[in-house]
Amino acid sequence: MADSSFDIVSKVDHQEAENALNQARKEIEQRYDFKGTGASVEWSGDSVLIKANSEERAKAVLDVFQSKLIKRGISLKSLESGEPFASGKEYRIVSTIKDGISSENAKKISKIIRDEGPKGVKSQIQGDELRVQSKSRDDLQEVQRLLKAADLEVDLQFINYR
Repeated sequence: MADSSFDIVSKVDHQEAENALNQARKEIEQRYDFKGTGASVEWSGDSVLIKANSEERAKAVLDVFQSKLIKRGISLKSLESGEPFASGKEYRIVSTIKDGISSENAKKISKIIRDEGPKGVKSQIQGDELRVQSKSRDDLQEVQRLLKAADLEVDLQFINYR
């Protein structure tokens, strides 16, 4: 029997992120507590730029955006936000949406599989994803349970299970 395998990836549906940003923008435009604060949220290249006239308002805008991401099924582990910083008369927060598994996180995941996973399970890093192989499908399911329970700072999805 050939080896069974699956891939571990960390992908964000960019259309859903776009929808979440548009919903957040609409809510910010309509909410009374944001009137006259210059609050806004928009794309700035690959990152999300949040602006407001005070640090608290900027954090509140970020909170609205995070709630919209959660409703759209995007994990907050995929959102990396900086601290509010003053820029002229307004405060800004730059947030980026992480896509793919960094090499250091891939090494951590590989080490967890090697140290705590069932024997005979092999993992190999392929760019920004990992391929996990084993003769037993039960061992692969055990690896998935192990990684879901592990507290990693990256949102994982398991695809191509064969």
